[in-house]
Amino acid sequence: MFRIFAFFCVIAILLSAFPSFSQTGEADFKFDKKVHKFEKVKEGEVIEFEYTFTNSGKVPLTITDIKVACNCTLVDFPEHPIEPANSAKISVKFDTQNKIGYQNRKLEIHSNAIRSPHVLHFKGIVDNK
Repeated sequence: MFRIFAFFCVIAILLSAFPSFSQTGEADFKFDKKVHKFEKVKEGEVIEFEYTFTNSGKVPLTITDIKVACNCTLVDFPEHPIEPANSAKISVKFDTQNKIGYQNRKLEIHSNAIRSPHVLHFKGIVDNK
């Protein structure tokens, strides 16, 4: 009987110690806005804008990659970890050359955040020259 009691005590001690070895939280994005709408522009213009975000998680947030549909969209993002409660920006340049009509583009952000990938959109109308 004592052996069973001792066995369960050891198991209880080990299980209670286990969480202290695990990570105590996760990173997460909180964006000021997830959709950027641009005014009607003429074909050939390069549109530049930013998405501002805050790490609302409890550990540093690291962006590993941002995927876009074509090389008409260039992104610049912080390569260093963003500490909890700190803010940063993702800069976007969209070249409208040969992009006529309604545009609805997305950025797929890969990171160590709770929900990855995270998707942002930008949209608007590109008019003929």
